[in-house]
Amino acid sequence: MVVIVGRPNVGKSTLFNRITGQRRAIVGDEPGITRDRLHGVTEYQGRPFELIDTGGIVVDDAEYIPAQILKQARRALEGAAHIIFLVDGRSEITGPDRDLAALLRRLGKPVSLAVNKADTHGREDLAHDFYSLGVADIFPVSAEHGIGVDALMEHVTAGFAEEAAGEAQAESIKVAIIGRPNTGKSTLLNALAGEERSIVSPVAGTTRDSVDETVEHQGARYTFVDTAGIRRKGKTKLMAEKLSVVMARRSIRMADVVLVMLDASEGVLALDATIAGYAHEGGRGVIVCVNKWDLATDKKRSAFERDLRDQLKFLEYAPVVFLSAKTGAGVDRIFKQIRDVYESATKRVTTGELNRFVEKLHFEERKIYYLTQASVRPPTFVLFTNRTGPLNFSHERYLVNQIRKKFGFRGTPVVLKVKAKDR
Repeated sequence: MVVIVGRPNVGKSTLFNRITGQRRAIVGDEPGITRDRLHGVTEYQGRPFELIDTGGIVVDDAEYIPAQILKQARRALEGAAHIIFLVDGRSEITGPDRDLAALLRRLGKPVSLAVNKADTHGREDLAHDFYSLGVADIFPVSAEHGIGVDALMEHVTAGFAEEAAGEAQAESIKVAIIGRPNTGKSTLLNALAGEERSIVSPVAGTTRDSVDETVEHQGARYTFVDTAGIRRKGKTKLMAEKLSVVMARRSIRMADVVLVMLDASEGVLALDATIAGYAHEGGRGVIVCVNKWDLATDKKRSAFERDLRDQLKFLEYAPVVFLSAKTGAGVDRIFKQIRDVYESATKRVTTGELNRFVEKLHFEERKIYYLTQASVRPPTFVLFTNRTGPLNFSHERYLVNQIRKKFGFRGTPVVLKVKAKDR
């Protein structure tokens, strides 16, 4: 495990993206964009390792968010095999730099000092001024342009073992947690992971990057992604918040199953329907998680679910889980629901089974020849008839419902396409 640390706005997320080769971390000129710690699995010259990007650290800041960032960083540093201490090569050494250097020295772990933004020869010479921080191994780099990063990674990974040929990890089900700000997404990730992976606070919008965690449960692997709370367009003003929404929607596209978080104490809002629509339109498997159920003492489960189904009619196929992420009540049930929905989304039905099924169906508007499954995630079926054009709405709805009744497909959208059979 390699951990990148430094004060705010020195380029940690840019370096993280450069080393992993992915645009995982949000990058911008605003200081303090990264808050939670981000994990990425990568390798350098055949030597695999896990890379962690931490939030900007100010050692003695008493405010809640900076204090929680330091707490998250300490957790990562405890398990680090090597630490990359990143500083800004275009500015003088600051008090926070010296405080952080002192903290790292006390850990007794291997540390490399990367002097970022040293992309000219003049700045490379200034990197030597940073020896006063007490770190022996100094590397001038430009995270933005990739200059000096190879030399840094050659040093960092020098003692790491190379990956054995043919070594492969078990398949992991990718699960995105989405919802409005402050519905308890980060609390749920922490409950599922069994540790504090995401910063939790009463301040809406604390999470900005998408934070992931791989969990093993009863022999299966799950990669949970805690996304930033999605706001209405008119309410999204800061650059970091705008990018957060983009990253959240990207996480939906990359997921196998999406957990849509609702706040039981507030009921189902119009924005909840919009957010759930992103998952439905993306063809992802969906589970609706009604969080904070312990606070909804005046509500009955059956009445709440009826209201939910009425307002989210397009999610009639999605299972509903009532839970309290804070107390842990109902959280364990999520794992089985995810497995069931994933199996539905990846299920295939043979053409023979489908043809025996459609033999019993008759539509006045056209003649049906046969039905075949074209793809999965979402399950997509092609219906061959005697003419082109979609079925009318009621017939299409009836056919999809009959497919579900006969073959399952609980928790996943079902797509139906109609084609005219060649004469």
